Amino acid sequence: MLTFQGFGGRSYCDGVKRRDFLRIGGLALGGLTLPGLLAAEAKAGETATGKSIINIYLGGGPTHMDTFDLKPKAPKEYRGEFNPIATNADGVEICELMPELATVADKYTIIRSIDGLRNEHNGKQSESGWDNRSLQSIGGRPGIGSVMSKVWGASQPTSYGSAPTNVDLTGWTRPGFLGQIHAAYRPTGEGRSNLTLNRSVPVERLDDRRALLSGLDRLRRDVDSSGMMNAVDSFTERATGIVTSGRLATALDYKQDDPRVVARYGIGERRDIERFLVARRLVQAGVRCVSFNWGSWDTHGNNFTSMKTQLPALSRGLTALIEDLDAHGRLDDTIIMMSGEFGRTPRINGNAGRDHWNQAGFFFLAGGGMRHGQVVGSTNARGERPQDRPVHLQHVFTTLYHQLGINPEAAHLTDPNGRPQYLVDEREVIRELV
Repeated sequence: MLTFQGFGGRSYCDGVKRRDFLRIGGLALGGLTLPGLLAAEAKAGETATGKSIINIYLGGGPTHMDTFDLKPKAPKEYRGEFNPIATNADGVEICELMPELATVADKYTIIRSIDGLRNEHNGKQSESGWDNRSLQSIGGRPGIGSVMSKVWGASQPTSYGSAPTNVDLTGWTRPGFLGQIHAAYRPTGEGRSNLTLNRSVPVERLDDRRALLSGLDRLRRDVDSSGMMNAVDSFTERATGIVTSGRLATALDYKQDDPRVVARYGIGERRDIERFLVARRLVQAGVRCVSFNWGSWDTHGNNFTSMKTQLPALSRGLTALIEDLDAHGRLDDTIIMMSGEFGRTPRINGNAGRDHWNQAGFFFLAGGGMRHGQVVGSTNARGERPQDRPVHLQHVFTTLYHQLGINPEAAHLTDPNGRPQYLVDEREVIRELV
């Protein structure tokens, strides 16, 4: 059993370190780390639309008032330092610090009236639509990537081999009660190096090791009356396909992309921008759900100074991702979702910051074959709470599952106690989008 330390260790205001540990079972003789990940139900959803998801989590809770829901007519202690600018979509305005993103507003939707948020400093709401306490005693609710893994299988067949269904670049997602078999693959440290075949082990030698493993498996199979061992060869074969193809490792290496494309993302100016480009490359390589955390948004103090750094970089990276997917003909088949835990207080505090505010927030959606170039809902004049067209957070996830071809009314999971669990309780599609 191998243990890998997760990416990053920033603390938020609650003092909890955002670190994680990943355990992946390895093949003692084969040297592969993926079979345990891939040994899942290989049941493909018959209604799957073939769409993928890129889930961008803005950890710490981004301010809605200074990003996508500015209030220039509010009193000074509410409206802040920034002004809204027009975009290329009629009636859609965003913060002046995101000029690039304003040029592609026809390709995204801003939901300004998100309801049902909890004051929680973790990513559970942003990956599942549920609060962190729901079913916590049995592991919690699974995120959307883990649901996709459960419904469709933990790997996806491609023209060159296999690709994991679910990849998490920064280690913030959780599989909930579905367990580690449906956890996202995290390509960090040794986990990344194991995606390519060791040069000292040619494919022929790997075949010899697989033959030896097969012989050992037959010994166990002879005493296996349930037939469960019959699946071992299949899972090992799929894992071997990922390693020997090297395609996933290639996708993770953004430096192999066109230097002009790399420059558009602004990677040379801020290293974590590379996640936007890597996400596009992984989707092209067959991964169905790519997740990553980006930025630091817990702005109890110096909110406006922080936004002057964060928002221009977000604008550049996110715009490049949208344009890049569009140029590759993949935008309609890829849903970009972006959110944080909650909004921030409309009234500015004494430290020039904004505190936690779960009564309002935004959700950003792009691509995925949805109707875009619009704003859904609004908050009141001071950005305190939804006023027109409140949208429950779970309605967003209902819409996402609908676009993926997973019917929330029919598709349900079974928890460790044998009880059926629906993907969401609030099962209303956002009709403005679909």
